[in-house]
Amino acid sequence: MKSIRTEKINHPSAWKGSVIKNDDSWIYRLTLEDIQEIEDALGNVRMKGLSLTDTNCEFTIEDFPLPNFSATIEKFANEIEGGRGFLLIKGLPVDKYSEEESSVIFYGLGLHMGTPITQNSEGHLLGHVKSQGLNIDNANVRGYQTNSHLPFHTDLSDVVGLLCLNKAKSGGHSTIVSSMAVYNEMLEKYPEYLGVLCNDFYFDKRGEENPGESPVRTSPIFSSHEGFVSSLYVRGYIESAQLKTNKLLSKIEIEALDILDSLLVREDMRLDMDLEPGDIQLINNFTILHSRTEYVDYTEPKLWRHLLRLWLNLPNARPISPSIEFIREGFKPRINA
Repeated sequence: MKSIRTEKINHPSAWKGSVIKNDDSWIYRLTLEDIQEIEDALGNVRMKGLSLTDTNCEFTIEDFPLPNFSATIEKFANEIEGGRGFLLIKGLPVDKYSEEESSVIFYGLGLHMGTPITQNSEGHLLGHVKSQGLNIDNANVRGYQTNSHLPFHTDLSDVVGLLCLNKAKSGGHSTIVSSMAVYNEMLEKYPEYLGVLCNDFYFDKRGEENPGESPVRTSPIFSSHEGFVSSLYVRGYIESAQLKTNKLLSKIEIEALDILDSLLVREDMRLDMDLEPGDIQLINNFTILHSRTEYVDYTEPKLWRHLLRLWLNLPNARPISPSIEFIREGFKPRINA
C-alpha cells in the first residue's frame, strides 16, 4: 500500500462548490488594454511570418510579447498552483479572429504560463475538442473526440486550458470539483476506502501506445508526496483496462470507486459553469477534476462545438510522486506516424 496522508488538507484548493458558487473572484475579465496587448502580440507573430500547426510552433515567447499582461498571467499560474486551482478568463473576442488567429493567441498565452506538452500519439501540442462522430464505448477512442457525457476525470499535465470558440446547440456544460475537498470527505467518512484509492490501478492508454508498448499504465488515484496530495482519475479508462489486462477490479475496489463517484457529483461539492465563446478555463489537474455533459451540435459544421485545448507544465508546479511522473511527459509521438 502507498503512503496515505492522514491529516485534513487545509488549503484554498480544498473548496466546495456550495461555498464559492456565488463568489466570482475566480473570474478574470480581460480589459481593453489586455486585449490590445494580445492583438499586438498576434500582429508581431504574423509580421514575422511565423506559423502554428497542431504539432509544431515556429514562434517563441519572445515572438509573442506581453509586456504588461504577462505579470497578470504569472498571477494566474500562482492561483492555479497555490490557490483554488482554477480560474475562468472571459472576454477574448474570438468572433473577430480566424481559427488560426485564435490558435496563435491561445498558444501564445500558454507560453507565458508554462510549457505545452503533447496530448496524443500524433504529437499534437494544440488539441481540438470537437466531436468526430466516434463512440466513447470504443476502447481506443478518447472522450474529446465524441459528444458524449464525460464523467469527472483528470488530464495528463499540470494544467489543462480550454478556449471556447463555439458552444453547442444544447448541452456541453462544464463542471469542476475539488479533488482535495473530496479527499477530505473520504478521509473523514470513508478512511478504509481511501486506502484502496491510494493503491495502484490499471489505466487504459486508449490506443495511444506505440508498437510494443503496454496498452495500460499503473497509477494510484490519490498520491501523497512531500506534503502535497495529487489526484489522477478516469474511471472509464480503469474499467476498459480490464479488457486489456484480463484483471478484474475487486469488490472493494469497485466499492471505493462508487463512493468516490458519489462524492464527485454531490451538488454541494461541484461547481457548474457554461463556457461561452471567448472564455478560457484553466484548471490544475492534480487538484481539480472536470466533467462535461452530453451535447447536440448545430447542423452546419462551422457552428459545431469547438474548444481549443492546451496541456501545460508549470514552472511553479508541485512536487509529485514518482508513481505519477509520467503525467508530465506528454504522449510519445507514434513511431510509424
